[in-house]
Amino acid sequence: MSTVLERPLDVVADFPAIPAGWAYLDTAATAQKPKPVIDAIARGYGETYATVHRGVYARSADMTIAYEAARRRVAAFLGAASADEIVFVRGATEGINLVAQCWAATQLKAGDRILLSQLEHHANIVPWQMAAQRVGAAIDVCPLTADGRIDLDAAEAMLTPAHKLVSLAHVSNVLGSILDVHRAVEIAHRVGAKILIDGCQAVPRLPVDVTALNCDFYVFSGHKLYGPTGIGVLWGRAELLDRMPPWQGGGAMIDRVSFERTTYAAPPARFEAGTPHIVGALGLHAAIDYVDAIGLSRIHAHEAALVANAREALRGINSVRLLGPDDSAGIVSFAVGGVHPHDVGTILDEAHVAIRAGHHCAQPLMAALGVEATARASFGVYNGPQDIEALVDGVRRVTRIFG
Repeated sequence: MSTVLERPLDVVADFPAIPAGWAYLDTAATAQKPKPVIDAIARGYGETYATVHRGVYARSADMTIAYEAARRRVAAFLGAASADEIVFVRGATEGINLVAQCWAATQLKAGDRILLSQLEHHANIVPWQMAAQRVGAAIDVCPLTADGRIDLDAAEAMLTPAHKLVSLAHVSNVLGSILDVHRAVEIAHRVGAKILIDGCQAVPRLPVDVTALNCDFYVFSGHKLYGPTGIGVLWGRAELLDRMPPWQGGGAMIDRVSFERTTYAAPPARFEAGTPHIVGALGLHAAIDYVDAIGLSRIHAHEAALVANAREALRGINSVRLLGPDDSAGIVSFAVGGVHPHDVGTILDEAHVAIRAGHHCAQPLMAALGVEATARASFGVYNGPQDIEALVDGVRRVTRIFG
């Protein structure tokens, strides 16, 4: 039976890049931008632009206030204890690499172990491989349950005191499965391991409170949260950031420089070398305000209803194989028997339906699923029943074309 929301969202008019008749179903890759975000970026470049932290003139001081206000807004959004725990990065990929190089590569030693899962994005695999190779650590891989969740029973059985780090996705970018972060943190800490959570697909859909979750690091990308590209966030416990060496050298991250010796600024400045993405931070601030005004609980309920209806409709097409759990968060991955996902995506595009097709930067997961690639429809606040109808009609056309 179709799921109906009591108060469905009707915000598509806020998104000027979504024309009438176009079903944008690729939000898991990147979200479209609402007018308040676009306006904040235009205002930042067109009216109030100046550098931050260095200028003594009024506009620079005002921009510095706005930039640091964005940091405080992110801290409040994530439930961080302090804005000093918020490091601005280019995106979650850079945030994970920062932890891999500045924490793992300096804290781990030969014989230590890292635990990942089969469903991780490449950005949550490759940096750990690089760090492990550098110090002689080893990586273990947690399997999935039958419906595509990280198997925390298996993780608990695998973890030993030799494991110093666990790094897992809060929400799978392929399957939409939601991690029980509280339990993952508990079993990691029980053996003395630190835990990083990749929140890229979670923060646009679920309320996140890092203090309540009790994790050690949390990362996300602004562009998946209806904000601009090129800005992201690493949250880390203050005591962990304090012990980490700099990520890059340059301006802004220093205390004092001489040719004999350089001393470094305290976090977060220590990890933000060079002129930052100033206007990106302003856009991220606006995006968080936009999402909070709607309410993350309401967004999750809206997307859950869309997922339920899409899965029900696609399940009625005999040649379609659905992947992941029924209660996935905003994401529906599927395969059409005998048809490559790229062909599915091309035919859907002809019908003005935009989906993702490929391995979704999760090749180990594809191998575990026994496929080379999948088609993926992912929802945002701007989607509605008409988009599901267009998707299903397009998939039916695919099956007719390929027989």
